[in-house]
This record gives sequence, C-alpha cells and structure tokens, in this order.
Amino acid sequence: MLTEINFDGIIGPSHNYAGLSLGNIASANNAGAVSEPRAAALQGVAKMRSNMALGLPQGYFMPLDRPNAGWLDALGCDVASAEAHMRAAAFSASSMWAANAATVSPAPDTADGRCHLTVANLMTMPHRSHEWTGTLAQLQLAFADQRHFAVHGPVPAPFGDEGAANHMRLCPRHDQPGVEIFVYGKAGGPFPARQHVEAGKAIARRHGLATDRVLMIQQSETAIAAGAFHNDVVAVANETVLFTHEQAFEDREASYAAIRAAFPAVQIVEVPASAVSLADAIKSYLFNAQLVTLPSGGQALVLPSEAQEVPAVWRYLEQMVAGNGPIRQLVPVNVRQSMANGGGPACLRLRVVAGPATIDQRFIATPERLDTIEQVIAKHWPERIAPADLADPALVAAVREARAALLAALGLAELE
Repeated sequence: MLTEINFDGIIGPSHNYAGLSLGNIASANNAGAVSEPRAAALQGVAKMRSNMALGLPQGYFMPLDRPNAGWLDALGCDVASAEAHMRAAAFSASSMWAANAATVSPAPDTADGRCHLTVANLMTMPHRSHEWTGTLAQLQLAFADQRHFAVHGPVPAPFGDEGAANHMRLCPRHDQPGVEIFVYGKAGGPFPARQHVEAGKAIARRHGLATDRVLMIQQSETAIAAGAFHNDVVAVANETVLFTHEQAFEDREASYAAIRAAFPAVQIVEVPASAVSLADAIKSYLFNAQLVTLPSGGQALVLPSEAQEVPAVWRYLEQMVAGNGPIRQLVPVNVRQSMANGGGPACLRLRVVAGPATIDQRFIATPERLDTIEQVIAKHWPERIAPADLADPALVAAVREARAALLAALGLAELE
C-alpha cells in the first residue's frame, strides 16, 4: 500500500552558523553566532516523534561526512590550510534540510509505475554543491529495490536544481495520479534564483511524467528579493490543497488558472499580503510548514513555534482553522536551531510516496530507533560550535567520530 513518508535529515554534529547562504535572511542574520548541534539534533528527533504521534509514517537520513576532505583536496587544500570561508563550506551540515535532497515523483505519476528520485545538484551555493554525492549514495541504499524505485543522478550544470523545495504535487490522494508543479526562479533583486526551469523540464522527462500533468510556474521575483530563496518559503501543497502567499508566484492569476485547468479539484488557500506581509511570512516561516493528511483524513499544518510569536501570522492562522477550510489543525514544533540557520519544519523533510516495506528498514523510524539516535546524539554531538572552532583539529575528529557512532548504531556501515 502506498503512503506518504516524511524522511527528515538528522541534524549533523557540524551544525554551525557560518552565514553561507546568500538570500537566506535567517542564515545571514545569525552568521557568526554560536550554534548548539546537540540541541539542534534533539529538536529534530522530537519533531519526528511529534509527527509519529499524529499517526504519520516517518523516516530519516544520515548526516554526511564532514568536513568534506575530498572536496577540499580537489580544490588544492585541506582543513588546516583552507581559507575560513572554504573551511566553513566544507563543514556545512546543510544536508539536514532533506527537502533539498531530491525531487520525487511517486509511482502513480510515472510512465513505468516506479517512484523516481533525482538527486539535487545544489550547484548555486558552494557549501551545498558538494552534497549530492553523499546524498545520492544514501538514496541508492534506502531505495535500492529497482522494482519500485529509480534513483537518478543530478541534472548537469549549468541548470541549478534544489530539489523538492521547489516542487509541489496535487492529487486526490497520495496513492492516486497527480499533477506535479515545478517552480522555477529568475533574478530576485540582489539574490540569485536557485531553481532553473530547464532542471524542472529535465526531471519531468527523466521521471516519465505525462506532459498534460506537469506545470512550470515562475516564482515571484518579489518573493525571492524578500528572502524566499525556495518556493517552500511561500507555498506548500498537499493532496487537493495549495496553501500559498498572495505574492508567491510571478503571474498570480495565470498561475492559478493553469493549476485549476490541470487539477480542477484544487482548493487554493491564499494568504493575502494585507493580512500577512511577505516579511512576516518569511520571518515566521509560515509556509515552510509540513502540510499533512492525518489518519482521520483532515489536514494539519506542522509549523515552527516562531509562527506563534508574529502577531499577524498567528491571528491569521487562528482565524483560518476556526473557519470551514481544509486546514483544520495547527501543530507548532520547536526547531529553533534549524530556524536560526534558515530552515523550518518543511526544510527538514523529503516526502516520498511509497510502500514502507519496499524501503530499506534501517531508514524507517520506530520509537526504538529514535531512542538509539537520541542516545548517540546526547553522547557524541558537540554541545556548542563557535566560528573559530572550525579550525580546531579536535573538532574535526569529534565530528567524524560522532557520525561514525551513529552509523554504527543503526547498522549503516555502507555509508562510512
């Protein structure tokens, strides 16, 4: 039986605030702050537990090997000799944001009836551009059953692809055929657009999607300039519902018309700018929420607790769930360490519609496995990392030992 499984990235032991992500307001604002990798990772596990308590299937991905010595070697340096910004890029724990791991097309949408995954190239940002090799190895292991899955390498340069953060799917139910929406960007003031339209077209062809069930929609340049570096900062979809800010798309009316033509059952829940400004939406990560279908059939919004601290946002949400709309429940979660680096609940997860039994069970969360993960984190993850610590050989050793301990505890030696 096909069901939606959210795979969360476990926040790695090298989690730090280097401010490397141009166009990400939270990342820039917290550059140079002292991070708390242990607290960050435990917050992430607590979110997974919260989702499981709602009755939602849950998976996870491992942190990647950091600092990435092979990447530095290809650049003619090592951790000790690298310039500070390159050392920070090699240490980056940004693979924790699994929404950027890949783009996923479930089996009901594809020509060969398999679930297709294309690993994101993340080429726009140096600190993320070297993630895909480690992520691909993990996807190939987790989704190794070729009767049910096809895992593809990255779209080639120069077409930037940042994965599911710029991809939405509308469908009657997760296990039924749907319409896939690829959101691409152009320049957004001083900030680069990270998703290229040609990447979306290539993925749709690779995945064998019917052309009449694929849409290419441009993200608003205004939204990018305001700090919405990915579409999932201003819009999220789930089954028949599109929850979006009024200023999410470049041509709002044409975008809505195309969506309604391709999927007439869509329910567009638009948040007007007069109620919630773009600045407040981005500050609160209102749309970087997990819009999920509960076992009861109702829809809930798993959103960052920061949304409660922005009066206009929380006022709008309370009015929304009090009405007769499709979103009827709010589930605030504490992911403050991730939020401070520019990623909310939706950033931390990759949605995969599949039969749970077809996936390598070492990547499927159970209460016992989450207990094990928490124990490893509590014992091995650094408590704090300051910017100067990245030059300390002791931190390099500690980060690598921590990851190795987690892989050993979960029986994932293949990823060493």
